[in-house]
Formats: sequence, C-alpha cells, structure tokens
Amino acid sequence: MHLKALRQLRCPFCGTRFTVVSNRALLLEAESIVEGVIWCECSAFPVVAGIPVVIADDATRDAMHALEAGHRTRALWMLLGLSDDAARTEAFRRLTDPERAPTYRELLPILSRDAEADCFLYRFSDPTFLTAEALLDAIAHDRPSRGRALDICGGSGHLTRVLMRQPGNEGVVLADLVFWKLWLASRITTPGCVAVCCDANSPLPFDDAQFDTVLLSDAFPYIWQKRMLAREMQRVASPDGVIALPHLHNALGENYTAGDGLTPAAYRDLFLPFKPRLFDDRPMVDSVVDRRIVDLTADVEPGELAETPSVTLVASRTAGVFRRRSVPDQLDVCGTLRINPLYRAEPAGDNRLRLTLRFPTPEYEDEFRLLKRYLPLETTVDANLGGRIGPKTFGDDYARLRRSRVLLDVPQNYC
Repeated sequence: MHLKALRQLRCPFCGTRFTVVSNRALLLEAESIVEGVIWCECSAFPVVAGIPVVIADDATRDAMHALEAGHRTRALWMLLGLSDDAARTEAFRRLTDPERAPTYRELLPILSRDAEADCFLYRFSDPTFLTAEALLDAIAHDRPSRGRALDICGGSGHLTRVLMRQPGNEGVVLADLVFWKLWLASRITTPGCVAVCCDANSPLPFDDAQFDTVLLSDAFPYIWQKRMLAREMQRVASPDGVIALPHLHNALGENYTAGDGLTPAAYRDLFLPFKPRLFDDRPMVDSVVDRRIVDLTADVEPGELAETPSVTLVASRTAGVFRRRSVPDQLDVCGTLRINPLYRAEPAGDNRLRLTLRFPTPEYEDEFRLLKRYLPLETTVDANLGGRIGPKTFGDDYARLRRSRVLLDVPQNYC
C-alpha cells in the first residue's frame, strides 16, 4: 500500500490516523509499505502483502506477532487461512513458486473452502454481474468528475475492475473482510487497486466524504449491522456522490442463500438522507440483456415490489444521475481474451471449436438460470486459439461472441 493511501485511513474503532511502526517487521519498497505494523491510539494492526488488516481478532493479532518475529511467510499463510492445513499449504507453496505464474483458477480451490469458488470463477458472465456492470457504466456516464470509488464487500475485485477501467477514475479502494479475496484481487484481478481488509459490521476505516462512488453489490443482506453500515456509506460518500447497491435480496420474495434481507421500504429508509430510488431487478435485467439500456428513470415505490426476488437501490442528491442511458458494448480488451470457462471446448475440424455449455453444479445452474438467455447451449468458433488471441482472431464473430459472453475479457492469469 502506498504511504499516501495509508494516510487516508482511520482506525475503525478510535478514529485516529495510523502511523507506521519502525521495527523488524517493516518492509518498504519505494513509497509503499509491503509488510509491517501500523498503530493508532488504541491498537496495532499488520500490513501483509501490501494489504492493511484493520480487524480486531485473534487471527489478525497472531499474524502481526509472526510478522514482528520475522516470519513473513507464516504471517501470510495465517491470514490466507492455510496454517492449519498442511496439504493446502504445500499446494499453495508449489503454485506460488517464484518461477511460476499461477492462475486465479488454480489458486481459487486452494484458498476457498466452499461453493463460493464457483461463483467467483464464473463471475464475469453471471446475470448479477452483467446488470451491475451496466449500472456502474450508466452512473459514470456524463458525470463531470468520477473521482475516487469504494467497493465494499467487493470480494476478489470483479466489479472493482469495472470501476478501474472507467475513464477519469482517480483511484479505487476495494474493501473486504476476507484476506485471501483481497490477496487474489491485488495479485490478479485488479492490480493497482487499494486493498483494505476490514469488517463492514464495524465503522469503515475511511475519512468523511472521500468517495464519489460507493458500491456494495450482493452482500448487504448478509451484514448484521445494516443501519450502521448504511450511515457509514453515506458518511464516506461525497455530498454529490452516488451510492449503489445492486441485487438486494427482498425479504418478501424468494432467493437462493437469501441472508437476512429486508423489505424494499426498509432498504429505502436506511438511505433517506441521500435521496434513494428503488428499481425492480427483473425489468432491469431484461433491459440490460435485451436492449443494453439502463433506465434510472424507472424507479418504483416499495409497494410495487412485493414479490420481486431482488431490488437495486441507487442513492444520490444529484438528479442528473437518474436518466435513461444506452450502455455501449464493452468490446475493448483491458486484459486478455478467453473462452468463457463455463464452456467445454472440443475440436470440430480445422481451426474450429465446438463449445458446449456446462454448469459446475445443478445448484449453480438453477441459481443462475438466466445465463441461458444470452449464453448459447452450444456454438462453434472459427478461430485458431493455439497462440496469442485478439479481436482479429475471431473476425466478424468477435462482437457477437463478446456480447453473448461466450468470449470474455479477463485479467491476465485468470484462467
């Protein structure tokens, strides 16, 4: 973490600034702290792999003590959740050998112990990502200044990457409770973001009015301290900023892994000072998938959302945010082109591949069944994918393959 970014953080508990401790744990590179200990007026926290961990628990303290004792690798393994599993630790050690460049796909099953790994690997084509991506692009459209952005509970940075590619952004902060997700983000998904490990059930470790965009996608129903977090999101947003919460599970509807959802009226009331508007996710998905349009004039009253499974909340005191916009296709390549990993590829003749859609589990297929609206069950690709590929590799089919998410622009070393 750059020392300038560190100076913009606050302790989530006492609110004071952090100071870098000059001891054997400290490792600086240029103007960035790679490893070390930071302290405020109430406590001390570790910085590991450039990521400050401002969480008050035993695991964090143990990692800090390992760092201070000179055990840098052990501190990393502890925060990655590997120290109690020799087999996973050894697999991780082999993959991260300095002579190797492991992929996100290879690292994910070692670092993630549950089905969340499937959601992460296939995130770039799932319906909630498509809608959130289009929403963020619509919000950014015509804004005179995009400023800094904050992605809260942003996982391993898939939507952070969307925020980072928007022209005019002045830096993106990715915050999450789980260290390994941030480690993957800073290493592969979104290198260049500012990663901060913190708990959204505690006050956010940021100054007031720091961010022009504050995003929290998919995670708000799983937060217990919703009232506090809503106030914190409004505190760190600039007065003319935008707060976006795509895909909020509706307590009145049916959802997979619903969490502790609220009613649409309750979601709205939490953000009243920022003039929130609610949107039904069903027509929003239809509009994005079928017409590439995000209509932020189509907000609805809570009473009209009685049975919809999920809603999107956008809050801003700037009325110009709420417009109907055509969202252009993202056909430029920021990373590298890859066939969607949901497809099984088989040779189908000279320079042809037959692609067949395969879901990782029946549960994934059911939860993300809307994928079938834009991902064909089977298709062919007329291209030689043996070497480096680019848009010209696919000729006239390139735009179609990108729009349907058969072909993805993913980070380097993703899959």
